[in-house]
Amino acid sequence: MKTLVVYFLLFLTLIACNNKPASEEKSGKTAPSKNVHRTIIDLSHTYSDKTVYWVTSQEFKLDTVFKGQTDKGYFYSANNFCTAEHGGTHIDAPIHFAKNGQTVDEIPLEKLIGPAVKIDVSSKALDNPDYLVSIEDFTNWEKDHGTKIPDGSIVLLQTGFSKYYPDKLKYLGTDQRGEHAVKLLHFPGLSPEAATWLVSKRSIHSIGIDTPSIDYGQSEYFKSHVILLEQNIPAFENLNNLEKLPLKDFEIIALPMKIEGGTGAPLRIIAMINETQNKT
Repeated sequence: MKTLVVYFLLFLTLIACNNKPASEEKSGKTAPSKNVHRTIIDLSHTYSDKTVYWVTSQEFKLDTVFKGQTDKGYFYSANNFCTAEHGGTHIDAPIHFAKNGQTVDEIPLEKLIGPAVKIDVSSKALDNPDYLVSIEDFTNWEKDHGTKIPDGSIVLLQTGFSKYYPDKLKYLGTDQRGEHAVKLLHFPGLSPEAATWLVSKRSIHSIGIDTPSIDYGQSEYFKSHVILLEQNIPAFENLNNLEKLPLKDFEIIALPMKIEGGTGAPLRIIAMINETQNKT
C-alpha cells in the first residue's frame, strides 16, 4: 500500500512538471505568481456613553457586574449593558417601517455580505447639512465608471458627516433630547426620488450611510425608509471610515446582533479590499 502511495505522488509531480506554460519552458524562467493582499476596514463606531442615539431613544448604558480577583485566585470581569435597537452603528430591519417586512433575524445573509460600491457626495453634503442624495449622484457614478450599479450590490453613501461623530451638535444638528428635538435635526440623507429609482431601476441588496438616518434630519414622513424597507432592503446607519474605501471593488460583511423579532440591532460592519500584487 505504501508503495502505491509513493508512485501516486511521483505521478502527480510529473504531471505538475509537464504542465508548465510554454512561455516558461522556452525562457526557462518561472512566471511571477500573484499575491493577494487583503485590507480590512472597520466601518463601525464603538459603543460607549458617547454613542449617538436618536433624540428619543434610550442611550447606551454599561454596568459592571464584577471586575477583579475572585476568592479562588483568578481574575474575572463581566458587564451588563442596556441599549435601544437603533443607535450607534446599527441596522434598520425592514419591519422598522414595513408592516410585513423582515425582522433582524429573518434578513438573509446574502443581503448583508457581498460586493459593494460607494457614492461619495461629501463635497456637497459637508456644505449643506440638509443635502439629499439624488438620482443624479447615482447616474454620475455610473457614467464615471462606465457601468450600472451591479445587481446584488451593497450601496454605501459617504456624506463625510462621520468626522463629526460623536459631537451631537455637529452630527445631529442639536444636542437636545426629547420629542421637541426632532424638529432641530439637520444632517444629509437619501432623497425619496433616489430611493424609488434604486428599487425600481436597480437591484441592490442593502444600503448604508454615515449619518444617523437614511432619511435626512428634517424628514417628517421617513419616505426613503418606507420605500426601501417595503422592498426588504435593510439600511445601515451611523457608519464610519467610508473615506478609507475605494468607489468600487470591495466587499462588505455587515452582521447585526441576531435579535428575534428585532426592528434593528447593533451592527459590526467591515469592508474588505483585495489588492493583487505580483510576487516574483
